[in-house]
Amino acid sequence: MNSGFLDKLLERIGRVRPEEVRDYVLRLADEKGFFETIFHALHEGVIVTDPSGNITYLNRAACEFFGLERDTAMGRPLAERLQGLDWDIIADSQKTISRDMEVFYPINRFLNFYVTPLRVEKPGHLKGTMEQELVGYAVILRDITESRKSTAETIQSEQFSALTMLAAGVAHELGNPLNSLHIHLQLMERRARKVPEAQRKELSKSIEVAKEEISRLDTIIRQFLGAIRPSQLDRQLENINVLVEESVRFLRAEITDRNILVETELRADLPLLEVDRTQMKQAFFNVIKNAFQAMNSTGILRIRTDMDDRFVGITFSDSGGGIADEQMSKIFEPYSTTKASGSGLGLLIVRRILREHGGEMELLNEAGKGLCITMKLPLRDQRVRMLTAPTES
Repeated sequence: MNSGFLDKLLERIGRVRPEEVRDYVLRLADEKGFFETIFHALHEGVIVTDPSGNITYLNRAACEFFGLERDTAMGRPLAERLQGLDWDIIADSQKTISRDMEVFYPINRFLNFYVTPLRVEKPGHLKGTMEQELVGYAVILRDITESRKSTAETIQSEQFSALTMLAAGVAHELGNPLNSLHIHLQLMERRARKVPEAQRKELSKSIEVAKEEISRLDTIIRQFLGAIRPSQLDRQLENINVLVEESVRFLRAEITDRNILVETELRADLPLLEVDRTQMKQAFFNVIKNAFQAMNSTGILRIRTDMDDRFVGITFSDSGGGIADEQMSKIFEPYSTTKASGSGLGLLIVRRILREHGGEMELLNEAGKGLCITMKLPLRDQRVRMLTAPTES
């Protein structure tokens, strides 16, 4: 509100007619309504407090950021409404402060806020001097969730590139001795033919087991490299329920050994999806193995498939202990793991596979109870989705 206009009004209040007073008041009301409309239209949150930190104004965006009701928030201390905000430190600084904060309610988001003191000039104690009087604080809030997310994705991409180069180097170093072992086993197999038959049978069996193990190690290395580095998807129409059942059947020995109960609820009318069979089974293996390791033994793993108008969902719910809240933000970081022998790559690989299929992954964590992971695959290739045009008001 224009303080100069108010001063002139107060000076003349005794000399104006009632209808002029009415016109002045109407002008003030119009100006206030105009500025209210502007502030409510801003995407940035605006909060104004008095010198004690009590809220004297907040716009619609600020209410949405913190889940506040405007009427109940007015006049209340800002620190009371925003738990975790140390107002005393802000007030004591007497200067502009800029910080980032994470908000968990009503929506998890990151905000940048800066607080600046509001001062007005008034006549000083000495004649002809002016001094600054603190009348309150202005708090400006900006949603930086998307920029932080973009930065985090860039860092993850760089980490993944470094991880891929490291994995390729390790695979190369392992591949050479495996090839050498395979060649020597072939030589041993030829020499074994000259050994007396009684000894040949047992020796040939040992050589065959060794060859199978070398072949298995070679397959594991190739699958690992195929899982972490970008590759051309071999898309074929596949039944997701069949891939889930094959994944569970492949791990049946471990399920029995750990005494884990696996319950499946597979929706029968799912459409066929264009997916890379090998990579999708790799994703299922990783999620199931994670669940096994979280439960140790005698746990329950529930696997459910369902669909909506956009996605087919595959949900894995375990009865393990879940993940501690402080670990959730690191769950997709390479080598970040809560397991003594874990690599921290499992869910990172799963997310990479899903994203290449145009899919998504959702996690619902209950610390102390279990983790629920839902893998969403598009009914069609929906890596690009056109947004609906806004309706005209």
